[in-house]
Amino acid sequence: MVDETGLGDHLADLAASGQRFAVPLAAEQIRTRGNQRRRRKQAVLTSAGVVVTAALAVGVLSLVRLAPEPATTAAKATAPNILRFMPPTPAPGEEYASELGYVYDAVLLEGDTVQVTVEQLRTGVVHQVTMPTETLVEVKHVAGGKPGDMRLGELVGRLRAGPHWVFAVDYDGEGRIRSLREAFWLTTE
Repeated sequence: MVDETGLGDHLADLAASGQRFAVPLAAEQIRTRGNQRRRRKQAVLTSAGVVVTAALAVGVLSLVRLAPEPATTAAKATAPNILRFMPPTPAPGEEYASELGYVYDAVLLEGDTVQVTVEQLRTGVVHQVTMPTETLVEVKHVAGGKPGDMRLGELVGRLRAGPHWVFAVDYDGEGRIRSLREAFWLTTE
């Protein structure tokens, strides 16, 4: 195919003239641009390292704060601290909130109620609670190793001694105990 407009020849002439008048970069300019690129790359890598280190530090600090609190000593556990107790509140959308604690010193009171002492496992805070004898209790070891449901009134004799049985104590949104669940995996026999 023949180029009738002569555009191809014109472009070829233009390219040839550009090559004649173009001046290649001096070696010093090439080195300067290379050094700039290297410094920018090094600055980006250093900044990325600082950001990763900061993120790691924040992550470690958040894990350290979430670590379980140290176990209470016997001296702390024996001193009752009734004033500091606040019943746990259920999370949004939840019906109950639980705390793990020793339940002991059960006493049958008049009016179909039972008074027990609860020692929180995590904090060692000790408080006394009065509940109806009909309060539902899920048991295993307390009932001789057979899992089942019992009423609190049936367990007064077994819960009279000192701290031995660990329970999850379930509180409703108003701070009332609704049930006890034996934490048999934490109970010593």
